[in-house]
Amino acid sequence: MKPIFVFSLPRSGSTMLQHVLASHSGIATGPEPWILLPLLSSMRATGTYADYGQRLLRTSLAQFHQALPRGTEDYLDAIRAFAMTLYGKASRGDAQYFVDKSPPYSLVVEEVIRLFPDGKFIFLWRNPLAIVASTIRTRGGGKWRVFRTNAQLFDGLANLVAAWEKYGDRAWAVRYEDLVSGPEAEISRLTDYLDMPFDAGVLSRFGATRPNGMKHVDPSEYDTINEEPLGKWKRTLTNPLRKAWCRRYLQWIGEQRLATMGYDLDELLHELAACPTNASYLISDAVRMIRGILHTMLEPHIIGAKISKPAAWHRHHMHT
Repeated sequence: MKPIFVFSLPRSGSTMLQHVLASHSGIATGPEPWILLPLLSSMRATGTYADYGQRLLRTSLAQFHQALPRGTEDYLDAIRAFAMTLYGKASRGDAQYFVDKSPPYSLVVEEVIRLFPDGKFIFLWRNPLAIVASTIRTRGGGKWRVFRTNAQLFDGLANLVAAWEKYGDRAWAVRYEDLVSGPEAEISRLTDYLDMPFDAGVLSRFGATRPNGMKHVDPSEYDTINEEPLGKWKRTLTNPLRKAWCRRYLQWIGEQRLATMGYDLDELLHELAACPTNASYLISDAVRMIRGILHTMLEPHIIGAKISKPAAWHRHHMHT
């Protein structure tokens, strides 16, 4: 069995694609495992907050690697074997592939590709404006909480584009817009990449497919493939603040990265400007955008954990 990794930003249609793949008799999958994220991040000096101290962990690991016969390669071999053991246990016995669809892998995408030389890698792109709008609708209930996914929207996107430019000859890429507009052609090309026979039935069966353990998925959200979602973002990015943020985001992504993903900067800016403008959520967005800046700078979940420490230390010392 070999792994298939679906690399994308959140809200790119990766769950739909995962269900289509899992409808093939030779492909198994399960809930997003995320198992490689902490293991591969353990080798980084920054980017992780923990009680034990990330830099000290990295230093200790580096010293331990020196005691191994093949150094860091032995450590990576163990991570690979660990992941493959769990993928195997989560799969049917006859599965040729296991799909790991974990959007946060955009933060470690290059490490994942290097770790699995025999793996298959699917890059799923989507119009960044549609991703932002979908994040607002699904994760914010219509309110601005986009800042909660900043790491993936910025670092993750840059990592994905860089990884595709470096390893594209080993991978397969598709735009969400092309997938929903011509699913049969795109899935046929995908199965060619996987060296598997094309089964048109997956496009009718996937709505009834519930991969092992994925009970939280709303069946009505993934029962058909159609073009209805393509223009939905235009009804969400309507007030001046949202438009201004999205213009800056597109300009940050830049013409070259957008072209790599299959999009045109000027065209996206024109479509954004053409959206009807209204004051919906304007005051709420202003407050939440300020809150987002403070959240990014101060990281209150980390401060909250630190504030809780003195009380815990006091209880500890009272019993020593």
